[in-house]
Amino acid sequence: MATGPESVRRLQPDLPLGSDPAAVRRRVEALERVMERAFAVPGLGRKVGLDAVVGLVPVAGDVVTAAIGLYLVWEARNLGMSKWQLARMTANVGIDTAVGAIPVAGDLFDFVFRSNSRNLRMIRRHLDKHHPHTRIIEG
Repeated sequence: MATGPESVRRLQPDLPLGSDPAAVRRRVEALERVMERAFAVPGLGRKVGLDAVVGLVPVAGDVVTAAIGLYLVWEARNLGMSKWQLARMTANVGIDTAVGAIPVAGDLFDFVFRSNSRNLRMIRRHLDKHHPHTRIIEG
């Protein structure tokens, strides 16, 4: 077993803790992945995330997922996105929370309406336009 600084570096996750646009992009993309597409459900053919799973817990689950969704809005505000975009993002979180609070129907709604994914698309468009150096080329 290896010891020393090299082994410690491998164990530490690569957390983007900075306030620069590239770090924010990586952070919000990771959060959206966990909230919307973390697990593959066998037989469903669709990935779900913590938003749908935690949303099964009445009231508390919806409050937690709303708080995490609003964190994305806060990051968007820090990036300098317009008030109109922030209002749309807040509305996405509000719709997800309000409809998600309805028993059974709200849980099904969480599988279909992915507010964090919608908000991430808006953040990506803003970053691609105003901070193109943060763009990640996938291939």
